[in-house]
Amino acid sequence: MRIRMRFTKLGKVRFTSHRDVARMWERAVRRVGLPVSYSEGFSPRAKLHFGLALSTGHESTAEYLDLDLDVPEDDGGSRPSPHVAALPALLTPALPVGVDAMAAAAVPSGTPSLQQAVTSCTWRISVSGAEPPEIASAIGRAMAAQTLMLTRTRKSTEVTDDVRPYLLDLTAVAPTDTGTEFVAHLATQPRGLRISELLTVLDGGLIEDRVVRTHQWTLHDGARREPLPLDATSASHAEKRAS
Repeated sequence: MRIRMRFTKLGKVRFTSHRDVARMWERAVRRVGLPVSYSEGFSPRAKLHFGLALSTGHESTAEYLDLDLDVPEDDGGSRPSPHVAALPALLTPALPVGVDAMAAAAVPSGTPSLQQAVTSCTWRISVSGAEPPEIASAIGRAMAAQTLMLTRTRKSTEVTDDVRPYLLDLTAVAPTDTGTEFVAHLATQPRGLRISELLTVLDGGLIEDRVVRTHQWTLHDGARREPLPLDATSASHAEKRAS
């Protein structure tokens, strides 16, 4: 039986690497006694499948993982077991401060992996080094451009790419205590665009202050959806923690 979890990564835990977050979850499922499935071989590992890695130093209200439980599926996976809804409350106390399990649901067998399914992400980005009118002007130029060429290093080789297709939307410029905040909707396939690369494209003088991933998106029949939506209570809690 496969369970999809949605969780946060907020506050000081943002400096924890993706690999260490995976270890946190492995410890948490052991502490609460979840019957998680393990791989075979010399060093069995819990079958936890994470979504897109979050850069160290960035925060998120929309992280995901799939975990395989060693229990029968109900009706072939079409109906979740009664305990699934209780998993967030069970797991959160076993996780570090800032990593809160927000929602859980059973997913049918054959559901595409999170790595495959997520096609874009929404980010809330705070920067210093420019006032809101300057950021608005830079956003306008970027969104109006036909191409945006960026040179980046890939496997020790410099490669120049047109990153304009990754900029799906840039909006909501607003002042903050230390600079300016805006919202970016960025494609993740076929490779994606780092926030540092986005800031380079907009204005080489921008300094990243705070970055929060607020959504990951999949496409179903052309409609944009979250891998696991939050209910109103969880959504309110997550937004409060992110502010």
